[in-house]
Amino acid sequence: MPIDMIELGKAAKAASLQLRQLDTETKNNALLAIAESLEKNRESILEANQLDIQAARENGLSEALIDRLNLQKRLNGVITDVRHVATLPDPIGVEFEQRTLPNGLKIKKRRVPIGVLGVIYESRPNVTVDVAALAFKTGNAVILRGGSETLNSNIALIDAIHQGLRQIGVSTQSIQLIRDTDRRYVKELLRLSDYVDLIIPRGGNSLHQFCRQESTIPVITGGIGICHLYVDETADLQAAIPVIHNAKVQRPSVCNALDTLLVNRAIAEAFIPQVVARLAEDGVQFRVDEDAAAILNGHECVQLAQEGDWDTEWLSLILGIRIVDNLDEAIEHIQAHSTNHSDGILTTNPDAMMRFLNEIDSAAVYINASTRFTDGGQLGLGAEIAVSTQKVHARGPMGLVELTSYKWIIIGDNHIRE
Repeated sequence: MPIDMIELGKAAKAASLQLRQLDTETKNNALLAIAESLEKNRESILEANQLDIQAARENGLSEALIDRLNLQKRLNGVITDVRHVATLPDPIGVEFEQRTLPNGLKIKKRRVPIGVLGVIYESRPNVTVDVAALAFKTGNAVILRGGSETLNSNIALIDAIHQGLRQIGVSTQSIQLIRDTDRRYVKELLRLSDYVDLIIPRGGNSLHQFCRQESTIPVITGGIGICHLYVDETADLQAAIPVIHNAKVQRPSVCNALDTLLVNRAIAEAFIPQVVARLAEDGVQFRVDEDAAAILNGHECVQLAQEGDWDTEWLSLILGIRIVDNLDEAIEHIQAHSTNHSDGILTTNPDAMMRFLNEIDSAAVYINASTRFTDGGQLGLGAEIAVSTQKVHARGPMGLVELTSYKWIIIGDNHIRE
């Protein structure tokens, strides 16, 4: 049966108005009920997820994509994250920037929900739960549209979430899933400007482009990471190798994984072979410039970089390596090829640190650390709904506060404007 997207939008809008009235205790109790329901429905959720994994393999999806949709070892963490969100401070109703004007007017700002979120995502069924928990905690209703490759998993997860909401007497229309993979529903969602307040796409560049071009609703863009580390001539090379290894290997299929390593020419001959030897142990393949290729002398896991490789988010065990003459050239490369997600420098030179911080305009800029920390949980937000690489409203990992807006409160004593 076709989905009536207008009715879906109306229901979400009505639910959002109800959510605004819930106090923090009720919201937290609902989140704990959702976690308990996910626990009780573990077997059916994992069975549904296994169907998606099998179909993905039959359809020839890459191992990186299969890793993203696999809940078999992650469901415990997903449930734990829901319980953790229940412990986080509720930003709704918080008042800030309070002051009294010279004319006696008292003004302040109060955090309020955005309203209705439309979240379009690919591959990762854990996003279904993450978004549901964060949206609910901040009093936002949400319409979810996952990828076709995770439909069985998402339906099982949403059914369990709805069971939890019913236990607390909260409308299940506050968290809705489009249970059809027809792309026309994505386009219709992007046009529901009367009911949906913000679109958040989570996926590849083509999804983001499609949302930007088709949406009549504001779109938060991000989550596409061509991430860089520059190793300068003063870096602690022994410490640098574990940082590079972590950034590339720990979880290569995510947006904050390292894509390109830039190495200062003064240390390249000694350092690059060490990097290749260490990362090759874990199956990393390399795309290198001609200078690095000459140093590596035909290493079997090394290929010359082709046109477009520096602009590729690998999402797999592939790492680009380029030799640069100095910090200027490193900054120039990053400015030309970065998606402004996560970029860093490994150095002991304070001047180089400051220049890099000042001139690299990414959502997260690192000094002597792995890019893998661009994550709401890792940066103390508790969780995240997305990583924004734009500059309006929210930037970087979007946690609870980033899912709020605010309104001005003005209190007078029968004031009139002169």
